[in-house]
Order: sequence, then structure tokens, then C-alpha cells
Amino acid sequence: QVQLVESGGGLVQAGGSLRLSCAASGRTFSNYVMAWFRQAPGKERDIVAAITRSGGNAYYADSVKGRFTISRGNAKMTVYLQMNSLRPEDTAVYYCALDRYGVISTTPSTYNYWGQGTQVTVSS
Repeated sequence: QVQLVESGGGLVQAGGSLRLSCAASGRTFSNYVMAWFRQAPGKERDIVAAITRSGGNAYYADSVKGRFTISRGNAKMTVYLQMNSLRPEDTAVYYCALDRYGVISTTPSTYNYWGQGTQVTVSS
């Protein structure tokens, strides 16, 4: 099994920054993708960003391009999300996810493991 633990959420004013962290433990995979999704109340869970194991390929949702940066950690199966220029519409629970097959997908159901989520609230 794999456990994902997120940290770094909180309350920030519009225009501010936050950095989310996610560390996976347990079983390891030779090839994988780690991603961040978010879900606001009453809305679907949407992808924010994803990155391959090598870091050579990354995906960003249009709504966060130029403001958010996903990166790999030095430790295996760790990922960060640097969020700058935050907006009230970025308010959501942010989830870390891992796909064990190494293919970037925007569909939540393709990801095999999930963290418990961390709340990000951006005040206007």
C-alpha cells in the first residue's frame, strides 16, 4: 500500500503565496506520476498540476498557468506545489494523488492513491 500525506495548506489573502507538500510512503514504483487536484464545495474534483517521476514532463490547468509551479522533491515520491498570486477562486481542498503507471492524466479515476487533502482558503 501507499500512503500520501499533504501539508502546507492554510488561510492567505488574495495575492499571497502558499507551498503545498506531499510525501508518499510504503510501496515504491519505478515509474509514476504525482499530481495535485482540488475540489471546492459543490464542485467536481479538478486537476491542478501533474509531474512525471523524472520531472521532465509537467501539466498545468489553464486556470493556474503562470501562477503555480509543481516540482519533484529530492526524496522519492515527493512533490510540491508552489502557489503564487492566489485568488479567492483558488479556495478548495487540495489533494495529492499518485498514478503508478507513469502517465499524466486529468481524470481523477485514473489515479491509484490519494492523500487526505489540505484546505486552502484565499480571502479577498
